[in-house]
Amino acid sequence: MTTSTTRRTVLLATGATGAAALVAACGGGGDDSGSAPTDSATDRETGTSAPAGQELGSTDEIPVGGGKIFKDEEVVVTQPEQGRFKAFSAICTHQRCTLASVSDGTINCVCHGSKFRIADGSVANGPATRPLPAEQITVEGESVRLA
Repeated sequence: MTTSTTRRTVLLATGATGAAALVAACGGGGDDSGSAPTDSATDRETGTSAPAGQELGSTDEIPVGGGKIFKDEEVVVTQPEQGRFKAFSAICTHQRCTLASVSDGTINCVCHGSKFRIADGSVANGPATRPLPAEQITVEGESVRLA
């Protein structure tokens, strides 16, 4: 009996080989270099990749009752009340779009219309169902920095 190689067989074999290579490349195996993690504010839940201690801006840039999005750092800083600053991830919890604006007491995503409250990052309007993760900041004088 003669067997012939079909297109389906070749595609399945190629896909299986590629998947095995991907798993091997991403797999453990350990890192014997002994290197320590970098000093960064990276958080697996929020995705923020800006270094800890990095200055985001001045308190003058963040209006009372509003906020400012720092797109490069993926952080939004708000000032719900005079002298009270909050920070959240600037990535929408719905489908990971970068948030676009802060107005009328909400942080707004233009991708699908989600809105989050500036005081606590909670959902004010869906489709997002989860609040924005909080980010750690420090305010020293007029400087707002990642903690």
